[in-house]
Amino acid sequence: MLTLVTGATGRVGSRLVPRLLQWRRPGDEVRVLVRDAERGAPFARRGAQVVTGDLRNEEDVRKALAGADAVLNLAAVFRGDAGDGAWAVNREATLALARLAAAAGAVRFVQASTNLVYGPGRGRPACEDDEPLPGGPLWGPYPESKAEAERGLLDLHRAVGLDVRVGRLAFVYGDGDPHLAESLRWAGGWAAHQRLHMVHHADAAQGFLRLLRTPGIGGRVYNFADDAPVTAVELHWLSGAQAPAGMAERALPDPWAGVVSTVRARDELGFRPQYPSVWAARDAGVL
Repeated sequence: MLTLVTGATGRVGSRLVPRLLQWRRPGDEVRVLVRDAERGAPFARRGAQVVTGDLRNEEDVRKALAGADAVLNLAAVFRGDAGDGAWAVNREATLALARLAAAAGAVRFVQASTNLVYGPGRGRPACEDDEPLPGGPLWGPYPESKAEAERGLLDLHRAVGLDVRVGRLAFVYGDGDPHLAESLRWAGGWAAHQRLHMVHHADAAQGFLRLLRTPGIGGRVYNFADDAPVTAVELHWLSGAQAPAGMAERALPDPWAGVVSTVRARDELGFRPQYPSVWAARDAGVL
């Protein structure tokens, strides 16, 4: 199986692609679409095919898709973009990629999404069949565009039979990713016991590999997260920072906000986090 990976040089992709190459089975090949050939060179040295081009350029995408059996779409514009860039990449370019993939004969399309699409809490862990709800402190162009991309992809699945699978990631960390320290930008204003659901890069990679390989799950959505959401106070401890005064007095309207269920991924994919908590990852030296 030849898998085309987009977003290979991003925070998730740069840590996932080496694992995908390491876990190849006989006959498996990995191709990456990168805008900068120099940044693609480390993947080439590990055995990946490298195509230089832009996800928003149709001819570049057609070239990258030639002969591909599957697509793993990790390309995304994150929270730093005020709007247009997020929509252009996260929705428009994603749906164009999926349509071109179907036309090129690819049989599987795996989409990286985020648990932020759930929006406000529901008084319980969020499940994959819950409809996204706009709102909440972390809502914005990133989750909104991701939610719309999911809808469009699942419409394509129903309309043309493209085997779409969606993986919604919790807050990704580990392997030197600065996300953990960056979380203090938000956590400093939270209640002390507000929790953040997380997933280590190794487990994000495990989840997407299972989405690529598991038969019979077209049209399904899966949450990937660890087993122990971490509190705002613990986020400060893990980053070597002092928790701000007054956190313990702050109200927390919904203690389940941001927490997701992984029952479907466990039951249907056999997903089990290698690092069931951020503390386990710390003890293993893989933060």
